[in-house]
Amino acid sequence: MLSLVAYPPIMLILSHRGFYAHCPENTLAAFEAAIALGVDGIETDIRLSQDHRLILFHDRLAPNGQDVATLTQRELSQQVGYPVPALAEVLQLPLLNPTAFLWNLELKTPDTLPLTLEVLRQYQTTRRLLVTSFWHPLISAVSQDIQVEGGLLIAHRPLKVSRQTPWPWLANHPKIRTIVYRYETLDADLVTQTQACGLQVFVYGAITPSDHQQLVQWSVEGIITNHPDAL
Repeated sequence: MLSLVAYPPIMLILSHRGFYAHCPENTLAAFEAAIALGVDGIETDIRLSQDHRLILFHDRLAPNGQDVATLTQRELSQQVGYPVPALAEVLQLPLLNPTAFLWNLELKTPDTLPLTLEVLRQYQTTRRLLVTSFWHPLISAVSQDIQVEGGLLIAHRPLKVSRQTPWPWLANHPKIRTIVYRYETLDADLVTQTQACGLQVFVYGAITPSDHQQLVQWSVEGIITNHPDAL
């Protein structure tokens, strides 16, 4: 377990796929454990099942190598050995302050978009929602359709960051104000460049105590971590 790290009060601690030290990731039990731990939010992954349900599951393939998209929610649950939850039931979990607690919802594939918009319209005024994806056109569509925060997932180190480059269309999307970087591609200069554009920096992929302490020193706005108990 990581040693405890002190962090600025403005920094959000998001539990990556819930807190799954004693239960499977992306399950109701993992989300409830993270909430009980006192995190500021939870990051989770949205896929579309064969029976047209928004399920919370990270991997593209089931344990037997079958594409998750070809399985029903029940079939996938049987394969992994635990109930795979749907997005709507997770958003109904009781929270002390539901409009402050941040649900970071990553869209894994384009086919999740229509139903995600339908579901999130029901929660956009009662939950704090940050929708992110490596598929940036999906976030553009979300930001134009519903009143939720949007974020771009980035797994590379851009040459330069501004409102003009490398994402010129951001100027027309005021609800997209978060860039979610991979820790291994991040440095202090990139954090500064991004924040100077009026964008906030979230980071995933920090593993060691020194990784987390580095992010504290860089004053990022959010850490998506597998070790929320240390933060």
